[in-house]
Amino acid sequence: MRLGLNLGYQTAWSTPAHHLALAREADRLGYSVVWAAEAYGSDSPSILAWLAGQTERIGLGSAVMQIPARTPAATAMTATTLDAVSGGRFHLGLGVSGPQVSEGWHGVRFAKPLARTREYVDIVKLAVARKQVEYAGEHYRLPLPDGPGKALRLGFHPPREHIPIYLAAVGPKNLELAGEIADGWLAVFLAPEFAADQLAAVRAGRATAGRDLAGFDVVPSVPLVVGDDVDACADLVRWYAALYVGGMGSRKQNFYNDLAVRMGYGDAAREVQDLYLDKRHRDAAAAVPREFIDRTSLIGPKERIADRMREFAAAGVTTLSVSLFVADPESGVAALRTAAEALELAGVGE
Repeated sequence: MRLGLNLGYQTAWSTPAHHLALAREADRLGYSVVWAAEAYGSDSPSILAWLAGQTERIGLGSAVMQIPARTPAATAMTATTLDAVSGGRFHLGLGVSGPQVSEGWHGVRFAKPLARTREYVDIVKLAVARKQVEYAGEHYRLPLPDGPGKALRLGFHPPREHIPIYLAAVGPKNLELAGEIADGWLAVFLAPEFAADQLAAVRAGRATAGRDLAGFDVVPSVPLVVGDDVDACADLVRWYAALYVGGMGSRKQNFYNDLAVRMGYGDAAREVQDLYLDKRHRDAAAAVPREFIDRTSLIGPKERIADRMREFAAAGVTTLSVSLFVADPESGVAALRTAAEALELAGVGE
């Protein structure tokens, strides 16, 4: 199992300078990849291009580039450019986002996300491989059939004809699609105790494509809080868990809430959502079960973190991407070092 770093989004307290300091330290420590996210603020490709010029070996991944934000051809152009400027270090993570962002921010209907993702990835692969892009799908037609457009191919030679593609997936059908058409899965709230069912869906997708799980990258983003007081560490993760389980979607459609239900936390998930959507955010955070946080995070002292790392590796995780819950870059650097030491102590590193 390898270590990765998920930087998340740019915020008022998590600046590009902070992210650069963390990415450089992860690079120095031998982390395999650093991921940058986007929602409706900073975009991931700009951050990754900036990091590419100031790091040496570490992979650079989008977690994610939003499918509704760009045409497939634009994504292929960006991916191949990032791969070129980084010397072949780019990992293309894609996701459909959610209905609120897709329709509210990008003005793109959220209907039929699985079919749209399949067609999108098909076109990206054609373009990255410098094949002539012609496609006749339900959602994408290239060139348009009733105008002057012509079938084109990528206008420069990128370092690689195939850039690893990862799908952010939560539900069973999305997981199966990731196994079928992608090189890896970007997971959230993955718990080793519940990973078997999720990986079974991925494995079914791999079988459809005539492959097994060998070489498929399982990449959960896992909160990391180092400290002797486990309860205090868990409390730092509560707000994040409450936001996703309670507020990332509507009462009718919240993929993260559905995931918590499938994991056996139905009553708690319902309570967290009710409180969050009633704008009682503090109460929603308090209602997140400590067990849910513990199973989906790395919290506590180094030895306890090492024990959990063994469980993640045994469950099939191949790249464990830590998400830091720290107040400043110095604390983040210390946490990255502790995670690297814990992986060595666990004896499951590559």
